[in-house]
Amino acid sequence: MFSAFLNWFKPPLAQPRRSAEDIRRLYPLYRWRVMEATYIAYAAFYVVRNNFAPVSKEIGEALHYDKLMIGDIIAYSAIAYGVGKFVMGYLADRSDCRKYLFAAMALTAALNFGFGGATDFRLHLALWTLNGFVQGMGYAPCLRGLSHWYSVKERGLYLGIWNTSHNIGGGIAGYLAAKCAEHYSWPSAFLVPGVIASVCAVYLLWRMLETPQSRGLPPVEEYKNDYPPEGHAGQERELTNREIFVQHILKNRLLWVLALANVFIYIARYSLVDWGPTYLKEVKGATLGAGGFSTLVIEFAGAAGMLALGWGSDLLGGRRGRVAALSMIPLLAAFLALIYTPKGMLWLDMVLFGLVGFFVYTPVMFSGVIALDLTSKKAVGTATGFVGLFGYVGRVIQGKGLGWTVQHYGWNAGLCAVIVCTFVAIFLLLFLWNVRPRG
Repeated sequence: MFSAFLNWFKPPLAQPRRSAEDIRRLYPLYRWRVMEATYIAYAAFYVVRNNFAPVSKEIGEALHYDKLMIGDIIAYSAIAYGVGKFVMGYLADRSDCRKYLFAAMALTAALNFGFGGATDFRLHLALWTLNGFVQGMGYAPCLRGLSHWYSVKERGLYLGIWNTSHNIGGGIAGYLAAKCAEHYSWPSAFLVPGVIASVCAVYLLWRMLETPQSRGLPPVEEYKNDYPPEGHAGQERELTNREIFVQHILKNRLLWVLALANVFIYIARYSLVDWGPTYLKEVKGATLGAGGFSTLVIEFAGAAGMLALGWGSDLLGGRRGRVAALSMIPLLAAFLALIYTPKGMLWLDMVLFGLVGFFVYTPVMFSGVIALDLTSKKAVGTATGFVGLFGYVGRVIQGKGLGWTVQHYGWNAGLCAVIVCTFVAIFLLLFLWNVRPRG
């Protein structure tokens, strides 16, 4: 029975090639279908992942959880997500991404139902940690699907479009969770998103597609006449476990550089996402509403930045490491300016938050795209999971380290620490200055 279960996840076999007329008619429709399905999927993953923090205060008050207990739930979930992104990313490379996404969405829905129905701290800690691990299943199959339907020269633009899904999902998650808790009590902040994810799971099983070959269509490189620089020999061959781990991960020195850079990129990213509202309230005199609005500013500016700079990387021949390094430079000025902006000029702080959002999300997005460029679309799940694991190490360091620094030395010292980390990220990204897609 277990063997049959595993066989159900195997990628479908290639089908006989369709006629030229069918290829011309179906390819654009199927490309849109994959973009639509993966966009909705990744936005929905955020709805059942970012719904804890907005109602953590209400949970703490209702169940008598202190800040340390709430912090443990957040930290364990973040660590589990990083591990899950690597482990489950590898499995995604060996699976039908349509069925894999269905299973991931159904599991995270069930865990949200369980969390909303529980009242015990240990059970909550276990469920939300497991939810973090299961959430690690979401990114890789989406990117695997997109990499088979969009060619090398399109990756910057179309993956930039797709990456805005987490800005949309993240924005919806906070608002939806808060409104549910406000009107129906905190469990509804997990039960309602669980229902949404359940519907989405069924939708993905119906709507998502695997490779073009599984639909009787040619590889996207052939369809777009867009081959990677080294040619197209062996592009569609599935890789062995050894090839994935040894050739594409362990011996890939530039991938290790990218992974290490991602630690510091995530520190810069989450410094204002996690701490920005608190900083504005404590230092700049912002109200609760204005502090919360800063997150919206960062997310929507980030979406605009990914679209613009993703397209720009295509114009540079796919040199995304170059764009990522240059994108980090304005962050230095923005973080430094926040130290010196006077209290009472909240509009200026919001401009600086928007500047950070516009530029910081591009290196975050490119950490996955460059991992694809450095490896293969047949190893993309494992590669992006590996890089993502390092990113979430950075998030945990940021959460604990920035909090400790601010507690002992103040906000200015905390921002200076983020500036140092941004410098390190730029230095490491310079080693990827001339990297171009390998296919």
